[in-house]
Amino acid sequence: MLIVVVDSSVFATVGFDEAQQLLQLNFRRGEVYHYFGVPASVFEALLAAPSQGRYFHQAVLGRYRFARVPSASLMPSSEQGGATPWHVR
Repeated sequence: MLIVVVDSSVFATVGFDEAQQLLQLNFRRGEVYHYFGVPASVFEALLAAPSQGRYFHQAVLGRYRFARVPSASLMPSSEQGGATPWHVR
């Protein structure tokens, strides 16, 4: 997955896995969401948008299936007590 640090008041990072068409949005508040079936063109337009938050609301929100990533899955496995991290399938 390609992860890009962005200059946004809404997002800290934006990630994309082209093979899975998976958009990962890490919000500044700390939540992480995965959006499924997102074309690469939407990811590229999000990065290029003058307002990434506005583009997200216009082109992503309500258009793609999504799931919130549990925060425990974002920790390295050694910090999870050996628990298996959450993966998108």
